[in-house]
Amino acid sequence: MLKEITVVGAILIENGKILCAQRGESKSLAYLWEFPGGKIEAGESPQEALIRELQEELLIEVDVQPDVFEQTSYQYDFGLVHLTTFICFLKKGTPQLTEHIAVKWLEPKELNQLEWAPADIPAVEKLMEMGIVE
Repeated sequence: MLKEITVVGAILIENGKILCAQRGESKSLAYLWEFPGGKIEAGESPQEALIRELQEELLIEVDVQPDVFEQTSYQYDFGLVHLTTFICFLKKGTPQLTEHIAVKWLEPKELNQLEWAPADIPAVEKLMEMGIVE
């Protein structure tokens, strides 16, 4: 039976730039870049999961937009990941590294400089096509 993993990711926007987070070496997909977020717990909405994950991982508070930005499913060797991304805005705090080894703020046109986790790539491409974020 294939493991299915439902996760959410934040396209966190500040001053026209997007927060990109690099996974640590002990994680699956080590050193790849992703939109920060994580698994949805039982009883949580995707937006609630994102708020909780960003508080835990980056020690920040965010406003999550209600509409889904992108939905992707990607088959990894460890399971099938269903990723839903949402546009978010920083409300309070500065991202701190607790689980990631690096973060970068990049303009949409710069996103292809990084090596992204495959599930995140459709959202990256959509952001690059849009070109501008507010």
